[in-house]
Amino acid sequence: MCRIIAIANQKGGVGKTTTASNLGIGLAKRGKKVLLIDADAQGSLTASLGFTEPDKLEVTLANVLEKVINDEAMETGYGILTHDEGIDLMPGNIELSGLEVSLVNIMSRELVLKSYVEQIRDRYDYILIDCMPSLGMITINAFACADSILIPVQAAYLPVKGLEQLIKTIGKVKRQINPALEIEGILLTMVDSRTNYARDITALLIETYGSRVRIFENSIPMSVRAAETSAEGVSIYRHDPKGRVAGAYESLTEEVLGNE
Repeated sequence: MCRIIAIANQKGGVGKTTTASNLGIGLAKRGKKVLLIDADAQGSLTASLGFTEPDKLEVTLANVLEKVINDEAMETGYGILTHDEGIDLMPGNIELSGLEVSLVNIMSRELVLKSYVEQIRDRYDYILIDCMPSLGMITINAFACADSILIPVQAAYLPVKGLEQLIKTIGKVKRQINPALEIEGILLTMVDSRTNYARDITALLIETYGSRVRIFENSIPMSVRAAETSAEGVSIYRHDPKGRVAGAYESLTEEVLGNE
């Protein structure tokens, strides 16, 4: 059974892309077949995995979704890139912005990504979708085809308060489009554990959402080393394997595997 997890937060800069790549590679290290889908027009996930100029790629998610919309056949694996840490990638780039606008006029517009994923899901154990920092049509498409949503949240007051809108949107998609949709959990990122502030934020998160939503036991510490991985095109496991962030993502991988 393939599990599809969307990694989403309408606020940018919370560690979505870092979480998508390191969780994906963490799962691959455990012998899972993993596909990462870059559903963000900025192409950050594509760039952070070493494909440094996403806008110059021949085939990206935008081209694939256009083929789905136009009912054109695709060979298996069309447009999928491989990364030397054992994962596959469906890249994304700026063309997704244009596609998002044109989706508005299409029949069953929320289900375009789902019909693509249905064609390839039997080849993978996990498909992780890195969503753009908005609740636009492409993000709704990701929610419509996901089994669950993992929400990275920066350990700060405003991002935690901003979760309400996201959770409402997830509830709406669950009621109207995808009744099987669940929240995988909330993941605290960029945590500076030396401060009382981080502890207060954690307490606020548990108090506000803990009764409704699972909050991952592991949080991702603040780290310059983690920020450097994007420029290197490799995961934290290769860049700083003994560091605290690599340990944190290994523990997160264990928790996600425990949800199977």
